[in-house]
Amino acid sequence: MTPTSKQASKLKIVVLAGGISHERDISLKSGRRVADALIEKGAQVIMREPDHELLENLKKDKPDVIWPVLHGASGEDGALRDILSLTGIPFVGATATAAKLAWDKSIAKILVAQNGIQTPSSITLPRETFRELDADSVLKLVAKSISLPVVVKPARSGSAQGVTIVKKQEQLSQAMIDAYVYCDVAIIEDFVEGIELAVGVIDLGAGPAALPAVEIKPRSGHFGFEERYIAGETDYFVPARLTNTVAAKAAKMAIVAHQALGLRHLCRVDMIVDAKGVPWFLEANVLPGLTETSLLPQAILASGSTLGDVYYSLAQAAVKGRG
Repeated sequence: MTPTSKQASKLKIVVLAGGISHERDISLKSGRRVADALIEKGAQVIMREPDHELLENLKKDKPDVIWPVLHGASGEDGALRDILSLTGIPFVGATATAAKLAWDKSIAKILVAQNGIQTPSSITLPRETFRELDADSVLKLVAKSISLPVVVKPARSGSAQGVTIVKKQEQLSQAMIDAYVYCDVAIIEDFVEGIELAVGVIDLGAGPAALPAVEIKPRSGHFGFEERYIAGETDYFVPARLTNTVAAKAAKMAIVAHQALGLRHLCRVDMIVDAKGVPWFLEANVLPGLTETSLLPQAILASGSTLGDVYYSLAQAAVKGRG
């Protein structure tokens, strides 16, 4: 699939979308949206899958820059980015090293905490440890040591897949099973009650800047996979309904997290603001969703920019080695 523009005088960009992760369909939707926005800016765009023909296709395409729009492990765990760096072609987004750190939520939480950011207390349980120590015994100990409700989630996964809010002890075992479907490491994290926010960070070369915070209010009460990608399932407020003081705290926290993880160009930081106005870090998304219902595009538009301007500027920043 090779969409082109009538104006092909600007950058030649390969948009990578698809892959084999659980988020393949979302990646294809995001990729199409990015490609359309870049074409509107006059770029020559070629869409490619990260398959066995990719490296040969890149040799033939000779792009100025690669725009990876790959969600899930295939695009956010750093492995593909390692390979892309070997091609010598600039690419948008995190380096392989930074992606590996941010993709693992248990590691990301440690790194941001070391930089003074509050994040809910948690326990990290690899599946093998969980089994070897006897799952029932482990769960009984966990239940005695923590207060419900808690959030159980895969350490490495996206789009809220495998995430469960556990309110009763008898739900804990199934929640662990659901998390292990997506990753061999699960996190049991204190549940923080409050306003759910997503704060995008963009760096075009002059330093990271926070976009307007997006307040998330899912009608089901839980911002799961369907609530993220089915129109009408969630209400969004952009900018979020916060005081100026709290909004500034959230923006600062997002920028500090972006820097602590060594990210570049773009990311989205998810957080909860509690009743006292304190933001709590949940995770940083190396490549957030860019579909029509996704959070980062909403924030870009709320900032007064167009998607095409920002996406093209990110490509330029990558080419120039900035951000």
